[in-house]
Amino acid sequence: MRLAISSDHAANAMRAELCAWLSEQGHEVSDLGPPDDSSVDYPDYGYTLADAVASGDAEFGIALCGSGIGISMSVNRNPACRCALVSEPLSASLSREHNDANVIAMGARLIGIEQAKACLTAFLNTDFAGGRHQRRVDKLGSPPEGAPS
Repeated sequence: MRLAISSDHAANAMRAELCAWLSEQGHEVSDLGPPDDSSVDYPDYGYTLADAVASGDAEFGIALCGSGIGISMSVNRNPACRCALVSEPLSASLSREHNDANVIAMGARLIGIEQAKACLTAFLNTDFAGGRHQRRVDKLGSPPEGAPS
């Protein structure tokens, strides 16, 4: 698979380790930075990752920051992205199966590298179920007129 990954400074070490591991698994990985541990703003890296997924340069994205919250919010600003913040494999799998998530977000300060690998394995090995879930996913991109607010 073609994957793009980005982080902020808090998740730089996890990103580097996941890049190497994913490459060993046979994936084509585009590392979108940052280049070192210097302080950066997570929205910049979230937007860059979202653009890579939205343009089709990557099939899936991996977004990392200290908690995973901030970078997931920035990725989700792009209407072509459905970014799910996860911390264990079941949520990672369900985000694909039910929500057709195309970006996974994780918090490097909250989960360890082995849990991150388990989440990625579940995410990348789960297909979208479609069916009744499709109409719900469609509504994420354009809420119907008269939808409850």
